[in-house]
Amino acid sequence: MIIHQFYDKGLAHASYAIVRSGKMIVIDPARNPQPYYDFATLHEANILGVIETHPHADFVSAHLELHQTTGATIYVSKLAGAAYPHETFDEGDEIKLEDIKLKALNTPGHSPDSICILVEDESGKDCAIFTGDTLFAGDVGRPDLRENVGNITAKKEELAKAMYHSTREKLMTLPAEVTVYPAHGPGSLCGKSMSPDLQTTIGKELRENYALQLMDELAFVKTLTADQPFMPKYFGYNVELNKNGAPAFAETIAAVDRPAGDITFEKGLPIIDTRKREDYRGGHVPGSYNLQDGEKFETWLGSIVGPDEQFYLIGTDDDALDTVIAKAAKIGYERHIKAAVLTPATATEQSALISLENFKSNPDGYTIVDVRNWAEINAGKLFSDALTIPLPELRERVSEIPTEKPIVVHCAAGYRSAAAVGIVNAVIKNVPVYDLGEAINDWK
Repeated sequence: MIIHQFYDKGLAHASYAIVRSGKMIVIDPARNPQPYYDFATLHEANILGVIETHPHADFVSAHLELHQTTGATIYVSKLAGAAYPHETFDEGDEIKLEDIKLKALNTPGHSPDSICILVEDESGKDCAIFTGDTLFAGDVGRPDLRENVGNITAKKEELAKAMYHSTREKLMTLPAEVTVYPAHGPGSLCGKSMSPDLQTTIGKELRENYALQLMDELAFVKTLTADQPFMPKYFGYNVELNKNGAPAFAETIAAVDRPAGDITFEKGLPIIDTRKREDYRGGHVPGSYNLQDGEKFETWLGSIVGPDEQFYLIGTDDDALDTVIAKAAKIGYERHIKAAVLTPATATEQSALISLENFKSNPDGYTIVDVRNWAEINAGKLFSDALTIPLPELRERVSEIPTEKPIVVHCAAGYRSAAAVGIVNAVIKNVPVYDLGEAINDWK
């Protein structure tokens, strides 16, 4: 038996292939199906099935496309309300892959329709479990993503109670040596304190995972519902898209409009400039936001731009545009791209550059805006008088920023503040708006 992990660092997402005797099952696939085709070819295997542990909120899955191109059966819980061709896969159901078995466990908690897949090897021994967003290394799945979306909705407190029972009655009773393969690693917004490990064991989690320690249900619910990370705007949209099945990856990528010359940007639509901060500062389209291509680009794109909006992408060259379009597709945003263009001739507005000497000697002469996340802000402000508006909320709350003094925006390292300055500058014109950038390290 071969178990292979495919890991997307940008979304901290892990998907898997199980191969046995030329037959392959894919679990929680990412949007681009090509890596799974390549792996099947490498091992001379046929993709016979795709299992979804739940309708994912943080990425778009290729389950429907894999079914359409290979004929693979899609397996998902009957509770998911899947609108695509599928077979239900719930407690008591098994998939035989030659002489091994994949057994479904219903494990509500992260979502009402979550399942885990327990692997029984050829000797009849339970050896591995694919836990989706139920159990991670060092954490369990957050319970607050399905309060308003999905086939079944549930309050976070009710899902936290369900998670208590799923962990105690299903997962913690497994043999300690069972290998755990979760759907996410550190940096994912589907949990709050994942360890760096991309796989673990039941025994290790029993010893080290805060959520699996001895506590009653009430204490568990209070612990699990506290201090969860922010929820990007795109999460609910992805749940619904995955419930119905996404269109083919390559086709929708190819359909993105990429005009050869300069264009007139439609007023009111976000313009996302993905170039490096230095290039953006030297000349950018007025009103654009500098969301640099990087490890978490897709998460921040889906946090700043809503799923009901069209937007523009600006890139340095064609390869750069290819990259950010593909990243937008990972969260189902490629069909919302109004146009993707190379740096246009209208990119002439220069960013205001702060005098650090003046700012350090006279911080009271500035309005300081802290755009870090609430968990960071609650852990301690770097400037006591700073106005706190996390980046995902900034577009909706720009009007709260006073305009009597120059404005200085900061985050923890400079990436988010680079985007935030553009958002503020697009609205506030009567005073300079400065990005403190990496200089924030002087105040840590």
